[in-house]
Amino acid sequence: MEGDTIILQMKGIDKYFPGVHALDNVDFELKKGEVHVLIGENGAGKSTLMKILSGAYSLAKGDILIDGKKVVFEHPHDALENGISVIYQETNLNPYTTVYENVFLGREYKAGPFFIDRLKAIKETEVLINKIGIEFSPKALVKDLGMAQQQLVEIIKALSIKSRIIVFDEPTSTLSDKETQKLFSLIRELKEQGCGIVYISHRLEELFEIGDRCTVLRNGKYVGTKNISDIAIEELISMMVGREVSETTRFESYSRSDNALSVSNLNFAPLLRNISFTLKKGEILGFAGLVGAGRTELAKCIIGDCRFDSGIIHVENEEVRFRSVHESLKAGVAYCSEDRKGEGLFLDHSVVTNITIATLTDIMKKGFIRYRNESKIGNEQIGKLSIKTSSIKTKVKNLSGGNQQKVIISRWLLTNAKIIIFDEPTRGIDVLAKDEIHKIMIELLKRGIAIIMISSELPEILKMSDRIVVMRQGEIKAIMNNKNIIQEDILHYAFGANKVDM
Repeated sequence: MEGDTIILQMKGIDKYFPGVHALDNVDFELKKGEVHVLIGENGAGKSTLMKILSGAYSLAKGDILIDGKKVVFEHPHDALENGISVIYQETNLNPYTTVYENVFLGREYKAGPFFIDRLKAIKETEVLINKIGIEFSPKALVKDLGMAQQQLVEIIKALSIKSRIIVFDEPTSTLSDKETQKLFSLIRELKEQGCGIVYISHRLEELFEIGDRCTVLRNGKYVGTKNISDIAIEELISMMVGREVSETTRFESYSRSDNALSVSNLNFAPLLRNISFTLKKGEILGFAGLVGAGRTELAKCIIGDCRFDSGIIHVENEEVRFRSVHESLKAGVAYCSEDRKGEGLFLDHSVVTNITIATLTDIMKKGFIRYRNESKIGNEQIGKLSIKTSSIKTKVKNLSGGNQQKVIISRWLLTNAKIIIFDEPTRGIDVLAKDEIHKIMIELLKRGIAIIMISSELPEILKMSDRIVVMRQGEIKAIMNNKNIIQEDILHYAFGANKVDM
């Protein structure tokens, strides 16, 4: 870290949204060559503060100073000109163009007055790809990349700008451990070059590995700033949520003897090979594995979103082969996507519409929606799941990530599903919201609902699962009872050990 040279100051920042005081007199500073971690619950104001820094949001009150000089950002381009890049948790890429076109969008290399120098852009993108150590072509279409790879494209895009200040908003939420370590090496290199890094993450263990200082926000207010070396994880959690939250306590098992789901010899070339497992009623079956292991593809084969080549699926005692998600839902199988904004939510519609969309026929009469009944159901679900929103009519895009996830869960609860597949259920949400979602899942188990939980967070897999399935490169490498299992056991099979049932 380069001494105490302050390159960024944000003083007395205020921001209002309809019915919400999102930021209330918040202060933040960043030194040259440091990683300053910004943490807090979902809805604490972290992303809002960074969107103000990026020029995406306007200020209600307060000042931004770069190198001690006051600046006003009226547009994201203003922030870019001041050397500020933000890598958001949700990617903002054009899926129908190539990687290199996304990286240099709006900053294209020119070959004369009328032509774009594509070869130079491809070469520069390839240099950045090799620097991070990832494996995809600069000419690949973004829509053909997985979510983790798309996140890496966003990182490459920020690096291409050669910014003095880079904000990483949940950068590892879709990355494997190996990719995360490469990212951390890159961040350390940027520190050495004098770049100031703002790092937002809900994986608290990462903060101690990569951070220098930490600022905590709660309910839109500044709580405090600490040196990472001077604080324990328990104190950080207490500052964030105001109470103790356990991340490791195991819960009581509610698993029953009868099968809710069984899959036999399922194949989906070239992604899945000879997949076989059972899921018990009242059980959480955790699926672990590295990015690209095939877990999401398996879930989509089960619900009929992907047409598998061969294999047999039984829901309870009935053989099924769903041709659509609608068919699987009618049979009591629901899927909560890892991409809640791209596949799970109707962002420009209200909270109540998103809650009731899957059960509209239940609140319709003679082809018309009974809005009073819809409002009653919406308010009941908001109360049951403690969804924080100013109104059932609030657009769901204005909710925090944790509350958006609760909206999706409440939707599937109304369908009376017998099996729910949670794909990264707590990705990018804070420890308190994560704890609340875990409690909701436990309540589902008590009702005999069976859960498949796909998660890249091994502590979550170990905390919540009755049994653990480990996948690697489209195959099941192990199915283990969750007794005396440690993270190293899971990683052993995730990195390529032979198949085993325990």
